[in-house]
Amino acid sequence: MAGLLLLLLAYLLILIPLTPGIADLKQVSSARPSVILSSDGKELGTFEQGLQERVKLSQVSPHVVSALIATEDHRFYDHHGVDFTRIAGALVASLKGDAQGGSTITQQLARNMFPEEIGRARSINRKLKELITAVKIENTYSKTEILEAYLNTVPFLYNARGIEMAARTYFDKPAAKLDVLEAATLVGMLKGTYYYNPVTNPERSLARRNVVLGQMFKHGAFNSARFEALKKRPMKLHFERQVERSGRDNHFTAYVRKWLLEWADGNDYDLALDGLKVETTLDPDLQAAATRAVERQAAALQAVADVEWAHSWVPGSTSTSTFTSMREDVTPFEYYWQTHPAQLDAFIRESSAYRRAVEGGEAPTAALKRVKADRDWLRTLKDAKTRLEAGFVAIDPTTGEVKAWVGSRDFARDQFDHVAQAARQPGSTFKPFVYGAALESGLAPEHPYVDAVMDIRAADGTVWRPTDMSGTSGRRMTMRDGLVYSKNTITAQVMQDVGLPPIVKLARNLGIRQSKLAQVPSLALGTSPVTLLEMVSSYATIAAQGEYRKPVFVRRILDRDGKVVADFANIAPERAMSQAASTTLIDMLRGVVNRGTGTAVRSRFGIYGDVAGKTGTTQNNADGWFILMHPNLVAGSWVGFNDNRVTMRSSYWGQGGHNAILLVGDFFKSAFDAGKLDREAIFPGGRPAAAPRIEQSEPEEEFIEPGDLVEGVPSDEASRPNLRRRTRPSR
Repeated sequence: MAGLLLLLLAYLLILIPLTPGIADLKQVSSARPSVILSSDGKELGTFEQGLQERVKLSQVSPHVVSALIATEDHRFYDHHGVDFTRIAGALVASLKGDAQGGSTITQQLARNMFPEEIGRARSINRKLKELITAVKIENTYSKTEILEAYLNTVPFLYNARGIEMAARTYFDKPAAKLDVLEAATLVGMLKGTYYYNPVTNPERSLARRNVVLGQMFKHGAFNSARFEALKKRPMKLHFERQVERSGRDNHFTAYVRKWLLEWADGNDYDLALDGLKVETTLDPDLQAAATRAVERQAAALQAVADVEWAHSWVPGSTSTSTFTSMREDVTPFEYYWQTHPAQLDAFIRESSAYRRAVEGGEAPTAALKRVKADRDWLRTLKDAKTRLEAGFVAIDPTTGEVKAWVGSRDFARDQFDHVAQAARQPGSTFKPFVYGAALESGLAPEHPYVDAVMDIRAADGTVWRPTDMSGTSGRRMTMRDGLVYSKNTITAQVMQDVGLPPIVKLARNLGIRQSKLAQVPSLALGTSPVTLLEMVSSYATIAAQGEYRKPVFVRRILDRDGKVVADFANIAPERAMSQAASTTLIDMLRGVVNRGTGTAVRSRFGIYGDVAGKTGTTQNNADGWFILMHPNLVAGSWVGFNDNRVTMRSSYWGQGGHNAILLVGDFFKSAFDAGKLDREAIFPGGRPAAAPRIEQSEPEEEFIEPGDLVEGVPSDEASRPNLRRRTRPSR
């Protein structure tokens, strides 16, 4: 026995220099933030501060300290880092089949501070290192400092590190204001954060909370009557996941951060400490081109909206420069607010200022009048409602990699992501799914239809009569031209021939994987809201000859030593559409940019490579879309207002072929000029692009009555698009 003790002592002496020293205790060297990198290795952001906010022990609720000591280490103030009495008790219990933990708070702190030095594997070696380090910590810090360090470093899931961030995440309050039940809930998680997660396992967490309350009662925190009352109280959470952003963040890095939080939680990594290198797919050059395009073109379109809604008359110009030059001489949206008084009142009633006033007892009429009288507040509201927004994303169809992502005009001003969060009606950009399903069913692109209005009876008995603003000719028209000129009448007939289920199935297969698609006839014209990311991903599938690849934004994740711990590149594609049908559909969509509603991408921006695409416009000009496919890159943009009750005024500037197309065209021109895209590339199985035929009269998407989406065929009489405006500005 004595020999074994001597061997153990000798081994401990060997381990002492292998454990963290005094200098290490004062500066935790193992902590290294994870880094987000672009495709060429440039730093996009870090988790340097992570989701942690250090606080003094005096800034923590005393209930937390009481619960922690009673549950985790009730002899905390009596030992010097190691509680040998507790260790002996744990050993005896283990021999009886009742495993118990014997670690003190100081030992747990040692593990949290030095995970690499002490090790992660359960072993005697790790436990001995932990004991030695705990003693060193006790000899270096006071008990108050140890408690403070522990509470600031202990992890609580959702990348919340420390008691302050945990309090905000689970209860939406600072740690100083945690009550005894909330404190017991958080301390209860320490035994197993996943197992006792109050968000995903509320019943288990409640039971564990009551165990903690029992320990507090046992060690004199309160009497039995209080204990009995407390343990009957229900669990109440105010869960709000915290996301810490660096000043360099944009919508792409914010999206990656949110995804990484989930990934790290599920794979036992701490993004603030483990020094992971996250290699993303973002191309800095293409991202810069996309950002410039959105900033430049959206600002020009903002000038259009400001000027068009400034007066009762609409300037008859198809050039954004005309509106930009007029912008300084008008009061933006003055005419809009004059003619939409009820809309302004509705906006005010939806505001938090109005709701607070009414909830506080103020009469609704009086509250409306008072809030409306605050000129500065009202100006801010009007500016927010009339600010034009945009989203842009570009995907490599051969890999599914996201190359550029701009979620709004200004991330600092609007963090809402119009790429992945905003679900808007796609309008006619949905029509390729209808024609694609037709091709899959065996219909040929030259299949004839009659351009005529027809009644379509829905399953609920209602009758739908899709029309086109340009009217109907009564002439025969091929399915190809129905798509090129975005004819609602032809699309509706194709939808009837194919049926809704195959259309929905194809849309799902191509990339609409999250948004709900209502199986109603108007779906064919794009009435079911979807995200821009889903739409561009779907077009990328078409461009990839019908092979679906889930959008990839992270290629690989490496640990601090450069070892690959996760690889998301080169995932096998899914066959979503036949190669023959996708090749034909691409050719049909070539016609959109050669002679249909998307010719501006060639005439305005000089893009003459092998490209194909589709425009989209929704009811009352609320949404403008354009998606362009190139063999190496597919990019799309959405333009509109955050509140779709505010719209572009004229039918010309409200069309995707005249607004969203400017962002995509600007981007592609920059990409071609910078040599990022091959001008000579052609789609596999396709043919070189023919010289485009630019119509004298640019085909136009037109405004029609609510319930229908608009786009039409070229007019023979006008030399330029007719700038129609609505005769009834109010809705």
